[in-house]
Parts: sequence; C-alpha cells; structure tokens
Amino acid sequence: MSALYAARITHTRTRPRQHALAYKLPYLLLDLDTPPVPKLFSYNRFNLFSVNERDYGDGTTRLRPWVESCLTEAGLEEAAAKIQLFTLPRFLGLGFNPINLFFCHAAGGELRAVLYEVNNTFGQRHVYLCPVAPGAAAPLHQEAEKCFHVSPFMEMALRYRFTLTPPNEAIGLHIAVADAEGIMLRATLAGPRRALTDANLLRAALAHPLLGIKVMSAIHWEALRLWLKGIRLRRCPPPPAALVSTGKDITRNAA
Repeated sequence: MSALYAARITHTRTRPRQHALAYKLPYLLLDLDTPPVPKLFSYNRFNLFSVNERDYGDGTTRLRPWVESCLTEAGLEEAAAKIQLFTLPRFLGLGFNPINLFFCHAAGGELRAVLYEVNNTFGQRHVYLCPVAPGAAAPLHQEAEKCFHVSPFMEMALRYRFTLTPPNEAIGLHIAVADAEGIMLRATLAGPRRALTDANLLRAALAHPLLGIKVMSAIHWEALRLWLKGIRLRRCPPPPAALVSTGKDITRNAA
C-alpha cells in the first residue's frame, strides 16, 4: 500500500574536514501496480505532488518493465511480483532526487532485492542492485563498490555499506561511505509512516513550500560550505557503461 513518510536526512562527514547537515523532506512509497488516488497527487501528470516515470530507470521505458528487466538480468525474476518505489515526489512539477529505492518482493511477500538508484547534479544516474538473502531479517546489511560519481568533494575509490529497515510503520536507512582508511561519511534517512491522503499531502505542502527547489538549493549551499572549508574539487568522470551494477547482501542473520 502506498504511503507518505516524514523523513529526516542527515550527513556527517569526518574527513578530511568535519561537516554535518540535516534536512526534513516528505517521501512517498508507491506500489507500481496500484497507483494512489489522492486528488493532490498524479502519476505521469502535473499536480501539486507528482511522480513521472522519465525521472527513473533509463528514462525512456515504462518503469515496472524496466525494473523487471534489471531483476531478470540479475537472476532475480521472482522478486518482480510486487515492486514499490520510495521516492521524493516532484512539487508543482519541480524537484531533484539524490536517491530512490525500489523494494522488490516475491509472490509470497518476501523482500528479495533492493535497487538503490542514485542521481547526480550532472544529469547522470546509476543503480546499485542488491539481492536480499532468503530469510534475512531487518535490519538488512548490503554493500556495493562505488562506481558512479556523485559528490565533487569525494573520490571514486570508495565503498558503500547500507543498513536498511524496509518501510513499514517507519523506514530507516544508514549509508556508511568508506575508503581504505575507514568510514569517512555517514548518511541517514529515517521517518514515520503517514497515510497518503490529500490532508497529509496538503500539510506536507504547507510545511515545505519550497520543496521543488529545496534539494538542489541545499546541495549547492552545502557544496559552498565544503569548498570554503578547503576541500578540493574532483572532476566528474564519465559514468559507468552499464546503468546497473550489482552489490551484495551481507546480512548475518539470514537463514
């Protein structure tokens, strides 16, 4: 079932300079087979809040078949029975999404894969597909080698470790970014579930009147702060040839 999440996002960087940020944003959890029906939300159409398929995946094909093709290529066809998208919606047609999550379930309801879709401010996108081992219990632990440029203040030779509590009454995501010396940045996204109703969407609009430009503005503001702290810029390398790369499940409590 689709839902609204009042998420709080934090970043805490320890090297080579300390830097921290925190923002609140309204995220949506959408069932790709059962679009929600609030009047203030639309799928592939303009509205107060909206989600458009061209903002995800390869940007050219229908979203569900594209996710299915990714799962099939990874040998996870059974995970396509139910697909949920966790995303920051467009507001009055405007928006930018640093990260989206696709939760992919088997026919029995078991979560079998998570796709971490990352966008950078250079108009590029990459997806880290991480399987979920049968019997794995939350929180899930997954990891992937960084192969896609995101921040001009970070190197490419990094590893992501994801600690994820899938969406239910709340969602929790912790990303540890590490180099050869250890963790240098921790990012979190967490918040409680709310019913996806017009009343709650209106409350979100009133609480975040600049939502359409908030994320991109915040990215550039934090970039200025990092630059003023003396952290040098890195050039943006070409994106990887493949849109999707595969991570792995390292959850220790899997059956």
